[in-house]
Amino acid sequence: MILINLLPHREAARKRRRELFLFQLLFALLVGLLLVGAVALSYQARIDSQRDRNDLFRAEIALLDAQIKEVASLKTQVEALKARQQAVERLQADRNLPVHLLEEMVKQVPDGVYLSSLKQEGSSIVIAGMAQSQERVSELLRNLGNHSAWLRQPQLVEIVAGEVNVPQRGTRRVSNFSIRVALVRSQEAEANPSVAKPDNVPAGKV
Repeated sequence: MILINLLPHREAARKRRRELFLFQLLFALLVGLLLVGAVALSYQARIDSQRDRNDLFRAEIALLDAQIKEVASLKTQVEALKARQQAVERLQADRNLPVHLLEEMVKQVPDGVYLSSLKQEGSSIVIAGMAQSQERVSELLRNLGNHSAWLRQPQLVEIVAGEVNVPQRGTRRVSNFSIRVALVRSQEAEANPSVAKPDNVPAGKV
């Protein structure tokens, strides 16, 4: 007996091929979406990891900045303490400076020179007084410049002729003078103690 298929087999085959194509297309689309999602998740994970690293780096940098500021503050405090210590050491070293100054005046002032005042101005000493002649003032300048470990670079500020009344001797002509001389700090003077004494310079009156 011969069987004849009267159904539209061509239409059915075409439908099956279309369904298979749609299934393959849907499967490919699904696989593509899965791959895109996996890649996106991978990149997002990398981005999150890098963001975490950046946050860690920022935190470490902020910590280092704070430590640097602390070190700078400590360095400033150390420098301030050193400056205070040096100031205290200078004060301790110079506490006997007036004694040395008066001693030098006694040694270096020649006869015929009388001092009326000694005034310190910073690192200089201003000496005022009178002398019997200008030669006595020149001798005082030489003594201060060449024979003193505590005084140096004497400069004659002014010298003016004047008169002074001497009891039972009448009026005498004198030279009123003012000298500025640099004061040597204790450490410098002690480092150079070997200073020759002036010849024939007896003590004057201060």
